[in-house]
Amino acid sequence: MIEFSRYYINFIREFFYNLIAFFSSIINAFVKFFYTDIKLYVTGLINASNKFNALDWIAEFVVIVINFAFFGFLFMRLFQFLKRYIRFTKREIEKEELLDEIAMLNLKTAELVDEKNKILALKVANITGGEIPIGEGKFQEEEKAKARPVGDTRFVKLTAVDEFYKNRITSVTMKPEDMIGLPELIERFVGFAASQLKLYYEEKVIRLFFAGMATSKILILEGISGTGKTSLPYAMGKFFGKNSDIVSVQPSWRDRAELIGYLNEFTKRFNETEFLKALYEATYREDLNFIILDEMNLARIEYYFAEFLSMMEMPDANEWKIDIVPDVWPTDPKNFENGKLLVPQNVWFVGTANRDDSTFTITDKVYDRATSIEINYRAQYVDAPYTDGIIMSYDYLDQLFKKAHDEFAMSVKTNEKLMQLDAFIAQKFKVTFGNRILKQIRTFVPVYIACGGTEIEALDYLVMRKILRKFESLNVSFLHQEISDLIIFMEKTFGKNAFQESIRYLNELIKSI
Repeated sequence: MIEFSRYYINFIREFFYNLIAFFSSIINAFVKFFYTDIKLYVTGLINASNKFNALDWIAEFVVIVINFAFFGFLFMRLFQFLKRYIRFTKREIEKEELLDEIAMLNLKTAELVDEKNKILALKVANITGGEIPIGEGKFQEEEKAKARPVGDTRFVKLTAVDEFYKNRITSVTMKPEDMIGLPELIERFVGFAASQLKLYYEEKVIRLFFAGMATSKILILEGISGTGKTSLPYAMGKFFGKNSDIVSVQPSWRDRAELIGYLNEFTKRFNETEFLKALYEATYREDLNFIILDEMNLARIEYYFAEFLSMMEMPDANEWKIDIVPDVWPTDPKNFENGKLLVPQNVWFVGTANRDDSTFTITDKVYDRATSIEINYRAQYVDAPYTDGIIMSYDYLDQLFKKAHDEFAMSVKTNEKLMQLDAFIAQKFKVTFGNRILKQIRTFVPVYIACGGTEIEALDYLVMRKILRKFESLNVSFLHQEISDLIIFMEKTFGKNAFQESIRYLNELIKSI
């Protein structure tokens, strides 16, 4: 015990002696550097300067300035680093506090919802004269559904649409002066928009729009803000005599319920949206209908629009059915079929999209199924005489599209060149056209030609929008030579000045490397 005590006392004495020596050495080092050494540096400089000539004094001044600037820069960077670190630490602490607060609010919200449901359940029980049986099964629910009064509808807006079109004639009777071809249709729309709406469009953009309508039921108008993306489908609705329905997409949209609505299981009412109402109303009409999804990429399109993207892949239009409700009521809307709604062929979904930090990237899944049109500038003023709109049935426009396909089908020579381009891109970039895109090209090009454009111009635009756009996901910094080879291949295959849109896009890619 005594020996250990001696050892421990010596150990403590030696430990504190070393600790004091450690801090003393640090203090001595600071004193030596900031007092003794600096004093020696200054004394040495004064002694040496006695022998300086004019050039030496100039050199001394320059070196001192450089040294002060260097050390000033170091201290400034150190200060900025410490400032950023403190700010980052503070932000992370605040973030943790906010997350804790959000978690607490979510917990309180859940408690309030439970309390609300209990209160509503008590009210329902009082109305029905007693408690709701806990063990009530599907059979009792079906019996209650059969016993509901005829006027008890769960679709208020859609039932109102049924009442509005009840005993109304909805067929479209076209006037002889409205039975025009696609080139005249383009010219007439440009004149109508300019003379009545003061909206100006180039004929090429309108050709792309109508060719896009023939190719897909989904059109995406994208580009910088303020170039008239929303006003184009709006003007189309005015032109064809049926106002377009505008649905503003919200950033919070996560699934189809935000777009179509949902059945409230407690109240047994369906929360209908304006989108569903517009879609349902189109089932009564024979003219052209446009539903605008304004700023559609504020939320992820493949989330809330997924069911429509998958549905439109079905070749049989009679299978384009959207599930609305799982069961059937006698008072459900007339045009429902076993709780499903058949999407009519006379409706197009036109989405507008901006490219900025507040939006999501449009994925290939959406681009491949839609026709995208880029609008990055306003068209010049068009001096057009007063031009009337047009009343046109969907069947008539569809016949114009089919006629264009028969009369202006892609030539065998162009098809061969397209296959050569596909093989070249697949070999160099591992990107292929695919059956879906080839089908769209063979539908889009004839209609674009019938609208007054050229075959190469249409093919160039679709190759750029459908294929070359996918290069953005590649590591283009390692593909400089391949892109240059592709430009040479396009000029050799289609002509020197043929694929202007595609070559311009590829040159911009090279510049960005």
